Order: sequence, then structure tokens, then C-alpha cells
Amino acid sequence: MQLEGKRCLVTGGSRNLGRAICLSLAKEGAKVAFTYRKNDVDAKETARLIEEHAPPALVFRGDVSDARHAREVVDGVVDAWGGLDILINNAGMTQLLPFALIEEADWKLVCDVNVKGVFLFCREAVKHMVHAGTGKIVNITTFGEGRSVDAPVHFAASKAAVRGFTEAFAREMGHHGITANCLAPGLTDGGLSARLPESRRRDYVKNSAMRRLGALEEMAKIVLWMVSDDQGFMTGATIVADGGL
Repeated sequence: MQLEGKRCLVTGGSRNLGRAICLSLAKEGAKVAFTYRKNDVDAKETARLIEEHAPPALVFRGDVSDARHAREVVDGVVDAWGGLDILINNAGMTQLLPFALIEEADWKLVCDVNVKGVFLFCREAVKHMVHAGTGKIVNITTFGEGRSVDAPVHFAASKAAVRGFTEAFAREMGHHGITANCLAPGLTDGGLSARLPESRRRDYVKNSAMRRLGALEEMAKIVLWMVSDDQGFMTGATIVADGGL
């Protein structure tokens, strides 16, 4: 039980990679809280699965780009459990739009969720982590922000911003005992890849060294290692798990 008693918060935790991360944490003894935006059915199922392995989850519905929501979620976790040890900023979104069709509203929406949401939750979390003198944060980016692949421009830009944010944030937070790193998953057997044309998924498999898509559980296990006591020195880093593109 690598995370026995650890207090964890996962944004965007109701399905896909977020759910896999929540379950991975719960199976290792953590107390798990998660946020979601609108799908109550998925959120209830994730909470049910968590409770098979851990204490009842704390579940919060709202928009990660809303400062009041971020504050209320983090305060809610701290009030219930006395602190916050681990934050996973997984919530994110994209739109499969060519550059010529991206409107200002599209740009703002994607960047608000993917970048502003990370900033807001990190800002609230470190208020408590600094006081405790310890904390671990993982921000989910994407292989597409730094590789020559067909990623929507506003999505790639937002995820590149998260990586830059994490590198600078980690340097500032290190002397407080807080680590911050990124995981950049490739295409997996769930999530965004399900929305892509079959031809895109075939091309990905053909061009990757491993000749397959990743598994959500594989990505969740990497996150588990990143926040475990086995890892306390790496910070400001990005782990790319894309099957070898």
C-alpha cells in the first residue's frame, strides 16, 4: 500500500485516464477526491469503484477554470481530511478543428480548461502544501505538444504552456518540499483516441516503436510512481509515454 493514508485530488477524474488514476491511487491505500464537469453517471460509477478499495470518495462537480470552484474543492478536501498531499491536474479538453476554423472563443475555452485550470488548482493546493512542507503534483500534458503529429493547434499550444508552467513552478516550489512533474501520454485505448478516425489510430500504431496504443492503466501506474515515496527527487520533468514515436 504505497499511498496508505495519503490525501489525493484528481481533476477530471470521472472517466478515462482520470478514472484510471483515481482507481490506481485508491488501490494503494489513498483517500481520493475528484472533480468532474457534467456527467453525473460517470462520476457516480467512479465513486462506486473507488469505494471498493478505499474510503468513500469526495466528489465535486464544476468547471476547473472557475477560481471559486478550485478554492471550494481544495478547501473541501482539507476540511474533510486535514490536508492535501497529492494533486493530479488531469482535467483537459480539445476540439478536433483545423487552424483555419479556430475562433477566439475556441482558443479561450481550450486554454482556460487546460492552462488556467492547472494554475488555479496549483495555486490553491500549494497554500496547504507549503504549510505542510511537502506535496506532489502531476500535470497531464500530451505527446502532441512536442512531437510532429497532427494535434489541434490550440490544444498543442495549451499543453506546451502546461509544460512550461510546470518547469517554472517546480523551481519555485522545490525549497518548500513540493515536487511538480508532467506526464505526456500518447494515444491510449480510451479517451481522445476514441474520437479519432480509425485511420489516425492505425497510423499511430504503425509509426510507434511498440506497434500499439497505450493502456489507460499503464499511464495511471506511471502517475502512481511519480507521486509515491519511491520518487522524491525528480521535479520539473516530463515523462513521455507514447510507445516510441
